[in-house]
Amino acid sequence: MNILFIGDIFASTGRSLVARYLQEIISTEKISLAVANAENSAGGFGITPLIAEELFSIGLDVLTSGNHVWDKKEIFDYLPRQPRLLRPANYPKELPGQGLVIQKARNGVEVAIIDLQGRVHMPATDCPFHSANQILDSISPSVKVRLVDFHAELTSEKMAMGWHLNGRVSAMLGTHTHIPTADERILSGGTAYQTDVGMTGPYESVIGSDKDLALRRFLTAMPIRLDSAKGGAELHATIVTVDPHTGGATGIRRYARNG
Repeated sequence: MNILFIGDIFASTGRSLVARYLQEIISTEKISLAVANAENSAGGFGITPLIAEELFSIGLDVLTSGNHVWDKKEIFDYLPRQPRLLRPANYPKELPGQGLVIQKARNGVEVAIIDLQGRVHMPATDCPFHSANQILDSISPSVKVRLVDFHAELTSEKMAMGWHLNGRVSAMLGTHTHIPTADERILSGGTAYQTDVGMTGPYESVIGSDKDLALRRFLTAMPIRLDSAKGGAELHATIVTVDPHTGGATGIRRYARNG
């Protein structure tokens, strides 16, 4: 079975790309489950209930997120009502939402999708490595196919998580840095790995933000408000092929489309 994971959807540019291409990708690539990180889908910062429902309506099965999931306050009441929108599991349990969902794919196979966040140069959270252990212990052994979105800053932390999960999940895909990496591979235990899937949004930018505003911020060190860019629309995703009987990955490849 093929699982599609779309990298961080950034603002209206990213949403338009997904709306334009998703159904074509699902059809041509024989996708059984479509997942996307959507924490930047509302103007580059956060996600709203309306946008989440829009993304579900065009064919995404599960949405993951990261530190920006909390940026729009209206999402707080929505998270408990929509289990297919995940927030990182290693935030305090008192916060709304959850970091794990078991979703039935188009081929009838149950898939566990797990959302975790790194701790280096990121907001303070519980240890993602220990949280991963606890979550995996809680999943029924009958659910063989398991996908992890690790939303983290450092490549080293992401690589460490890949080895930590090696042989225990079908795929560990990194998000957050908005730059697609060319290191997709299958680890020794059968876990598909990529340090960062990249961004779906405007690449004539500084990781999605207007490049002139970002440059001014770097040059002046002033807290200049960053607006989302518009140009250079690109969709970046990763397709993982998994044996549904064992949960082991048999293939991983990058997928990209220009807008």
